[in-house]
Amino acid sequence: MIQIIPAIDIIEGRCVRLSQGDYSRSRCYDAQPLDMALRYEETGIRRLHLVDLDGAKAGGPQNLKVLEQIASRTSLEVELGGGIKSTDALRAVFEYGATYAICGSVAVKQPELFNEWLMAFGPEKIILGADLRNGRVSVNGWLEDVDMTIDDLIGLFPSVSQIICTDISKDGMLRGPAFDLYTDLQGRWPAIDFTVSGGISSMSDIERLDDAGLRRVIVGKAIYENRITLKQLREWLQNA
Repeated sequence: MIQIIPAIDIIEGRCVRLSQGDYSRSRCYDAQPLDMALRYEETGIRRLHLVDLDGAKAGGPQNLKVLEQIASRTSLEVELGGGIKSTDALRAVFEYGATYAICGSVAVKQPELFNEWLMAFGPEKIILGADLRNGRVSVNGWLEDVDMTIDDLIGLFPSVSQIICTDISKDGMLRGPAFDLYTDLQGRWPAIDFTVSGGISSMSDIERLDDAGLRRVIVGKAIYENRITLKQLREWLQNA
């Protein structure tokens, strides 16, 4: 059964959601990141997707204290992305409690370094973040598009085993994910665990992805907007 991974996106220590990766179209929510993480843990969630949006913009992690709070006060496995562009930053993310590190921009800009990280830390801990806009890879907090497809990117890293693929056009829009994209990717790269990211609007979206054989899915705005309730998540996990 597909694994549901709730998302917490952070700007200045607060929960926010963007629309299509646009920082000017952000919405701040009252819930604090730790409070949300505790609710997810109580529901039965085991893995949390944490995005340091300040870090993505600044080029280095900016919300490590939030990561430390969640890692120290819950049993959740935390995958963190946003601004991990140096080995020191990567080490800091793990030292502050992340189980997994999500790296996107550095993989595009410095593929040799990313391959070194895969070897040094292990592909079980390093996740390739592949963010797509109109079929092309986007980096630096979705502020820069590059002339590279996801297949070009995957081909650079023979040992990569986990990829979070975000369709930016769908992200935060609550209109459903790019089903064909993810089904195609998982079918052509069966050894890689792809995580669906962007556009989830209801439990029916998740059920459809599950039926298609996808393995992981990130859910963010749909929870904050009450399109998917914690009760529904709990029932899904109990039936897993």
